[in-house]
Amino acid sequence: RELRYARRVGQPVAVTLRTTATPGRVRFDLNRSLTGMGHERYASLAEARGMTPGAELARRLFTKGAVRAVHVYSNTVTVDLAPGVDATSLVPVVEELYRHWQPGMVPTVG
Repeated sequence: RELRYARRVGQPVAVTLRTTATPGRVRFDLNRSLTGMGHERYASLAEARGMTPGAELARRLFTKGAVRAVHVYSNTVTVDLAPGVDATSLVPVVEELYRHWQPGMVPTVG
């Protein structure tokens, strides 16, 4: 099963959500690398420290209360879901990782 999503506002991250053979685990394939060739693993919000895109995404996912673990490798984000969570509800969290403005905002000068 494959679902494709894309945002057209700001700096979009195109996301393909894929199920895996492991129940409760999904994979998000992105159109950009978050870690290069490095692996980042997070088992809790407390572990998601630092200023990397992977750590920021993990913080956002944990804050939703929807995940048990996050693994980021290059452009692939593997997520162990909390029981009862629909992974499609997390797609906007991934899509908006690089979204720096909202419609209607006026750019500031200087």
